[in-house]
Amino acid sequence: MNDNHIESKTPALEAVNLTKRYEDGVLALDNLSLSIMPGEVFALLGGNGAGKTTTINLFLGFLEPTEGEARINGIVCHREPLEAKKQVAFVSENVRLYSNFTALQNLDFFAKLGGKTDYTKEDYRDVLLRVGLSADVHNKRLSGFSKGMRQKCGIAIAILKDASVILLDEPTSGLDPKAGRDFIELIKSLRNEDKAILMSTHDIFRAKEIADVIAIMDQGKMIMQQTATELSDKNLEQLYMQYMAGGVPATETAGVADA
Repeated sequence: MNDNHIESKTPALEAVNLTKRYEDGVLALDNLSLSIMPGEVFALLGGNGAGKTTTINLFLGFLEPTEGEARINGIVCHREPLEAKKQVAFVSENVRLYSNFTALQNLDFFAKLGGKTDYTKEDYRDVLLRVGLSADVHNKRLSGFSKGMRQKCGIAIAILKDASVILLDEPTSGLDPKAGRDFIELIKSLRNEDKAILMSTHDIFRAKEIADVIAIMDQGKMIMQQTATELSDKNLEQLYMQYMAGGVPATETAGVADA
């Protein structure tokens, strides 16, 4: 965690006893509680169906909780969805942008859609360069972009929104090693700007490299949460496999959330 933010007392992102049961009876999220402070990166690990995407969708107001609350800067997401959405930027695994638009045109469209009308073309170029898209592709259509390039364009749009909270769903999926390294450096710079970042991921190695707090989810429950300091001398991959196999290491029981 960035030590400059220790005195901050209000979580930027908070789940309080958050539960989601679908109409078919499936319990997708079971009494989840977590908090993320400004300048903090929180990584959610877990397999498919663990509840990671449901958690993000509850923060985005796409779903209404069965019980509990998702809060962004103190705003309860399902009670004030429009106000909550103003506080958050979201980048999904498969970024949905306009393939027939250029990178610059996509940034201009989404910035204006979000009410940001003061940006210039140079502002757009600057942020594209910041996320690692070189000048020679700024005027090219996204139909010719790789998945990694589209991902960078999506992050550029999130930066332009200047939201205090950023939600990332599998952000490193499909990225080559260099693109993955660029992504880590970008997240570090956003953390230094006081952004609170929640990252759902399968990428154990990058999660350990960038996250201040790492949690493991399984079948809708948080079964482990530890800080980067607590995990610094541990094999996270081995720990993850032990938890996912149903065996909680005796030395780790203090890090398991109460069910």
